[in-house]
Amino acid sequence: QSYDVADAADLADTIINGKATLVDVRNQTEWDEGHIPQAKHIMLGYLTDRVDEVPVDNGYPVVVQCRTGGRSAIAASILQANGIDNVINMMGGITKWTVAKLPTTK
Repeated sequence: QSYDVADAADLADTIINGKATLVDVRNQTEWDEGHIPQAKHIMLGYLTDRVDEVPVDNGYPVVVQCRTGGRSAIAASILQANGIDNVINMMGGITKWTVAKLPTTK
């Protein structure tokens, strides 16, 4: 099974306007340094046990994000293995998000 991949800038409007569920899979320290305001934080190592916390009944895609896109690729596969099909990996992660001067919070 494959999942979609999209650049942070291409996903920005969708995320900012609440038309996607954003899951940040980075560790706590990274999250504390800054994150996308709309994100739900579930560290990659806990995702399998917490997959039921990912809202999917709203019909929106689930966008997974980490620092650069590597861990979120794993997260996308975990979500799909647990029955969540509409998954997008944010290529470039929060690194590209901040380079594009998109909003973050602490």
